[in-house]
Amino acid sequence: MGFLSYMLCAILVVSSLVHGDLLVPALCIFGDSVVDAGNNNNLPTLIKANFLPYGRDFVMQEPTGRFCNGKLAADFTAEFLGFSSYPPAYLSEVAKGSNILNGVNFASAASGYYDNTAQLYQTMTLSQQLANYKEWQRNVVNLVGTDKANDTFSKGIHLLSAGTSDFIQNYYINPILNIVYTTDQFSNKLMNYYSSFIQNLYHLGARRIGVTSLPPTGCLPAAITLFGLGSNQCVTRLNQDAVSFNNKLNITSQNLKARLPGLKLVVFDIYNPLMDIIAKPTDSGFFDARKACCGTGTIETSFLCNERSIGTCSNATQYLFWDGFHPSEAANQILAQSLLQQGFDLIS
Repeated sequence: MGFLSYMLCAILVVSSLVHGDLLVPALCIFGDSVVDAGNNNNLPTLIKANFLPYGRDFVMQEPTGRFCNGKLAADFTAEFLGFSSYPPAYLSEVAKGSNILNGVNFASAASGYYDNTAQLYQTMTLSQQLANYKEWQRNVVNLVGTDKANDTFSKGIHLLSAGTSDFIQNYYINPILNIVYTTDQFSNKLMNYYSSFIQNLYHLGARRIGVTSLPPTGCLPAAITLFGLGSNQCVTRLNQDAVSFNNKLNITSQNLKARLPGLKLVVFDIYNPLMDIIAKPTDSGFFDARKACCGTGTIETSFLCNERSIGTCSNATQYLFWDGFHPSEAANQILAQSLLQQGFDLIS
């Protein structure tokens, strides 16, 4: 992103914050645990974060179902866009009436592009999230009328975070998928699902869509534990798979933009910003980029992050990772700033 674009973006955001104006009419969020704001609280799944110490640094120091100690990158994004509240989890009690007019969060932890991934963990598939989005659209039409609703759909931002669970929580541990597909073939399969999802959103009136790339999956604390063969270093093979996937994501997105008139589709690179922090954590104010704050030690998985976790850090701002899979609030704020810079086209 050029300096001029960055300055224009910054001016827009500052103006929004000062005057209380919204840069866009709505923010709708789809995907996995990186953006789930509590939908899994209401599902028959073990993949939940509605208990302490999750949420200990959030508003009221209470767990909400966010897989973080505090705010998600999507929460910071909502603030940057001028919203006074965060898109409510679609399955929550507050997602009704006027509360849904500025967008809703449909994301579900352990979901992915491949519906089978969510089905393994009894969470919401991306297909179900899309069905819920259609229902949300109908409710918005009933509340404000067709014209205003269509304006909200076309000018609102739609964010998608998916893919990590497809690999870490499915492909890499699923012997059947390993036999049937090579990593390259599996990522191609995910690309087909991604392409269909974007086209479906487009045909429902969405025109501003942002999708996050895969992170350096081989550097997630849980991935190092599960696939690092005793090493304390990032798993090169997994990172190479992520880079290959991200290249395909960029190519597929360019093709979609060429085919769908008026579509603003931005691929947010989170791989490189995270790798920069991992390489030099102290430059970004972090003490540790290898261990997670919650459940620190040799074995790093999210299941070990609970009220009885031994060694959970006292100051999460010093850690890049909150648990074995998810960034801390401090890291999410840095990521959100990067997303804002990259996503100027979505708000211009």
